Order: sequence, then structure tokens, then C-alpha cells
Amino acid sequence: MSSSAPAAASSRPVRVLLVEDDDLMRRSFTVALERYGYEMKAAADGLTGLELFRDESFDLLILDVMLPGLDGIGLCRRVRETSLVPVLMMSARGDGLDVVAGLEAGADDYVVKPVDTYVLVARIRSLLRRATYAPAPGPERAADEGPPSEGDVLVLGDLSIDTAGMEVFVSGSPVALTPTELKLLLEFAAHPGVVLERHTLLRNVWEYGWDGDSRVVDLCVQRLRRKLGRERIETVRGFGYKLRR
Repeated sequence: MSSSAPAAASSRPVRVLLVEDDDLMRRSFTVALERYGYEMKAAADGLTGLELFRDESFDLLILDVMLPGLDGIGLCRRVRETSLVPVLMMSARGDGLDVVAGLEAGADDYVVKPVDTYVLVARIRSLLRRATYAPAPGPERAADEGPPSEGDVLVLGDLSIDTAGMEVFVSGSPVALTPTELKLLLEFAAHPGVVLERHTLLRNVWEYGWDGDSRVVDLCVQRLRRKLGRERIETVRGFGYKLRR
């Protein structure tokens, strides 16, 4: 799988692909985000958006769920076949099925329309930080404070996490994770065997400064289980999740 190189590491503007069929919203979002310094490309339908994605390089995608031709959920699935680029879904207010389907398709986060520009920009910035995330160096870990490690590699059974190269292996085979999935796994790996509540994960991984929708946590955990093994992350009912040692 490939992914766009984060623009934060270079001087070029962040390139964003917006796929939105409503002309007014598409124009207003484009103008608003350009004012924040983003380089925008927009499409009015899913097939055109897919063509643009395949022809050019983007740092982040914003996909409306309801699109003509190829809807946003189908577009997200097609993107995930080849790329780990951050994806933000936009959903009509109150349509929970769209939210769930978008997150299951591989989206990293979602916003509900109508959405204020400052909220949209905050979500974009959070996604881009995840795409360039690296754990901060810290003091030597005591034997009972976390998983055994070999240099920059955390080892939990047959799961290995290279925190320098930001790579994950199960039984020696590489596993491709989106930036959000990787940051969630690193959060679990920093506290093996410890129950992490959903609101804690929302704050530390998604950077929600308020009680957000816990479905983003639940569905991202489901995606991690599919990739790493269903028994790896345990559900503690009424509390949250923990990574088994």
C-alpha cells in the first residue's frame, strides 16, 4: 500500500481533494480552506474524484457520503485498496448508518453537515498530525511498565511495532495500517494490559476536546482486530478496551 508523503515535512502546501456534489458547499469549502493555506482540488462526483486521486498526489481526502455515480463509501473503499492517505467523511445530520459505513470502509474520522469551517479545519489538522505522528522519546522503561522492546521495536508476542520506522509486523509479516489505526495501536501498546476508556482514546488519538462519538473508536478497533487478530484487543464491557500482553 502507498500513501502520500505528508506535506508537513516539506514547504509545499497541504494538498486536499474534496469530493462534494453540492455546488454551493463545494465552492464554499474550497474557498474557506484555501484561505487557511490548503491547496484544493474538487470534484462533484465519486468517479471524477477517483480519477483525480489516481492521477495526482494528495495529503488528505474529504469525501461526502452521498455522491452520484460512486458514493463516498465506495470511493473510500477504492482509495483504501492502494493508499493509507487520511480520509475525512462528511455525513448528513443524524444519518448514523452513513457514519458507520464510512468508518467501516476505512475513513479516519467524520464530520456532520452543516459543519463550521473552524471545526473542519480542526479535524483536518488532527488527521495530518496523525499522518506525521512519531512517539516522543522518553526515559528507559522499567520491566513492569510496558512491553519488552528491542531498540525502537516494541514486542508483544508475535506482534512487533517499529516505532522509528512506524511499521507493524505480525509473525514477521508487515501489516499496513492507516495513520489513525497506527496511532491507536501505539496508544494501546504504551499501556499493555491496561483498560483504556473510549473517551480517553478519543482525546489522545482523535484529539477530541469534548465527548465525541465513540463509534469512531469502536469501528477503528474492529479494523485493527481484522488486521492484527481478533483476540489481540479485548473488550472490557462498560469501560473500554485493552491490549493483551
